[in-house]
Amino acid sequence: MTILSHSPDNPIYFDNAATTFPKPTRVIDEVIHYMTRIGGNPGRSGHRLSVESGEKLLSARLELSRFFGIENPMRVIFACNATDGLNLAIQGMIGNGGHVVTTSMEHNSTIRSLKELEKAGKISFSIIKCSSFGIIDVEEFQKSIMPDTILAVINHGSNVYGTVQPIDEIGTICREKGIVFLLDAAQTAGSIPINIPEQKVDLLAFSGHKGLYGPTGTGGLVISDDFDYQRLSPIRFGGTGSYSDKIEQPGFLPDMFESGTLNVAGIIGLKAGIDFITERGISAEIFNYKKKLVKKFISQSIDKVTGFKNYIPAELIKTGVVSFNIENRFSSEVTQILSDDYNIMSRAGLHCAPLAHQTIGTFPHGTVRFSFSIFNTHEDIDIAVRALVKISKD
Repeated sequence: MTILSHSPDNPIYFDNAATTFPKPTRVIDEVIHYMTRIGGNPGRSGHRLSVESGEKLLSARLELSRFFGIENPMRVIFACNATDGLNLAIQGMIGNGGHVVTTSMEHNSTIRSLKELEKAGKISFSIIKCSSFGIIDVEEFQKSIMPDTILAVINHGSNVYGTVQPIDEIGTICREKGIVFLLDAAQTAGSIPINIPEQKVDLLAFSGHKGLYGPTGTGGLVISDDFDYQRLSPIRFGGTGSYSDKIEQPGFLPDMFESGTLNVAGIIGLKAGIDFITERGISAEIFNYKKKLVKKFISQSIDKVTGFKNYIPAELIKTGVVSFNIENRFSSEVTQILSDDYNIMSRAGLHCAPLAHQTIGTFPHGTVRFSFSIFNTHEDIDIAVRALVKISKD
């Protein structure tokens, strides 16, 4: 029988595209500090602990606004995750109907939202077929624009294959055509530099618990400084701690879109995660390190693992995500063996992105997905390849 590569308390974790693990120590420390020493509800009371909690929240908004290149921190809208941010942007934008453009590499967070609105007769939308490497043709994007196109939703980085879209060109086209550009940065925030004004992004949905190394239950929507936020309608209503004498939803930022108590502990932890990334440099150490892990894993697996099949060349993978299969093995079988016998955590299946698998040719069986973080090591790669060699021969 195989021998565990790591102890049960110290697994090799290759599921960072779902959520990063482990988290930086400072993230854990900041969450514990809030939970044990502050605990107040921001904006709901006037006592010292409530005020301190509000100050922590503002600090996180400031950090995120700087991180994405906007000036007004009130345009950072906190939500549960990127899915929440996408729903706010998509549902909030299409109150008056219209046509939406998206791609065949989108996550179900986008596709299901658009499909429900189409079923309700509120919108029409076009799905642009990407290349066999999952990259959109800018000319095809231009051709898909119709007279009533009001919104383009683009997944910056594929959660299945790690390729990224040419958002600079897409942003320029959207700005010229007067189309709102919504960027799904769930996989790229923290892995690839994003500057909202330079790349002409109007709305950016982000996940806090992936490349930003924050806790789960964090994320949201960033609204560019020059976008008229009144074009967005709230999709959630309720208490905000402001204008409590009125029964109408507040019409100012961020309260307009933030009803109910926020995940303050998580947001404070998210701020610590961004501090961790900023100090290391997302365009240098983290990005380059994950590229090295990807290259090493693919090259070693091609050389050593019988029946190994990867779908994207290493040089096109930008976010540390590798999808692969082993001939005559179901992806679910491979991931189960990796977990049970080798203590290696990965993911199998369609990864909530069936259209991406149809694009690349891995539908309906899906793939095994390894997704790396700054905390993975070259030794982890060596151990994983040895495990796959054994699995491929059994």
